[in-house]
Amino acid sequence: MSNISKASAHWEDSIENGFGTISAESSQLFTEAPYNFKARLDSQAHITTPEELIGAAHAACFSMAFSSVLDAKKLVAKSIDTEAAVTFEITAEGPAITSIHLINHSEIEGLTDDVFQEIAQEVKATCPVSRALAGVNITLDASLN
Repeated sequence: MSNISKASAHWEDSIENGFGTISAESSQLFTEAPYNFKARLDSQAHITTPEELIGAAHAACFSMAFSSVLDAKKLVAKSIDTEAAVTFEITAEGPAITSIHLINHSEIEGLTDDVFQEIAQEVKATCPVSRALAGVNITLDASLN
């Protein structure tokens, strides 16, 4: 089974003065959302960045993968909340995503903290977005509520 999700981007002008729009073609969740290079270096309200979109995808993927692992153990989470902080920096090699820090807070009955931490580390390493971003340093703080 496979599925193709599509998104698109439009860009105009130079990297420093330019601007563009990003659209989620498959879901139509957003269309023509503005983005620019300046927002990557200095957070700007109402302007997204590729890093924010990667963070949203990573947080969603981590939470779903966590639920899947719990299913295999016949457990159901009351809640799984994940945040992804994606760091963009100008490095000696050029602009780069240098790290992603996942922060997870989950409420799951019938699970010890030790087992929870093992599952969290497994999911960090194996969720599809983590695997796609294997070249980036990914860290995790996970807590069981």
